[in-house]
This record gives sequence, structure tokens and C-alpha cells, in this order.
Amino acid sequence: MLNFFIRLLVIAAALLLVAYFLPGVHVASYTGAIVSALILGIVNAVLRPILFLVTLPLIIITLGLFTFIINAITFYLVAHLGLGLTVDNFGSAIIGALVLSIVSFLLSSLVKAADKPAK
Repeated sequence: MLNFFIRLLVIAAALLLVAYFLPGVHVASYTGAIVSALILGIVNAVLRPILFLVTLPLIIITLGLFTFIINAITFYLVAHLGLGLTVDNFGSAIIGALVLSIVSFLLSSLVKAADKPAK
């Protein structure tokens, strides 16, 4: 359970960093970042696999690059729910989803590295 909350805080921090560096992505508050991170996790767990299966031919044709569009769709959808995250346009959603993936991966790596005991 603690791992879930740490992951939630990592994604919320990544959302705040994305909003700070990208002019088309805005987060209303820290609470908005946490709620948006939670909803983004739920949408990625439920809707993303469905979108992946529906667009599987496009994913195969584009050699997996269409998954960036799927990430942007989920990011854009969460932004339009009005929970503290807003995105100006779909182009900002594509860039925001890409940067969010990179930043959350880096932050998760730092958390995992700090969690490992020293030898």
C-alpha cells in the first residue's frame, strides 16, 4: 500500500514538473496534481488496454509509435475532466504525455534507487 502512495506522489510530482516546464499544460494546485495523478492511473489501467487493442493494427504499422498517441489521448481525457489538470490543445497533450512518461520514469528510478539497501 505504501508503494501505491509513493507511486502516486511520484506521478503528481511529475505532473507538477511538466506543468512548470510546458506552457500548454497547467495544474491548479498540489491537490489537483494528486487527484489528476490518481485519475490518470485509473484511466491508464482501464481505458489504455482497450485503446491498445482497438488500435493494434496502427501500432503494428507504426512500429509502436502510435502508443504515444494513446498516451496523449489518456492525458487529454484526464485534463478535460476538470480535476485540476488542464491542457490547451492536443499538441500540448502529446508533448505533455511524453515528458510525463520520461519524468515519472526518472523519478521512479530515483525512488527505487533510494529504496535499495547499500552494500
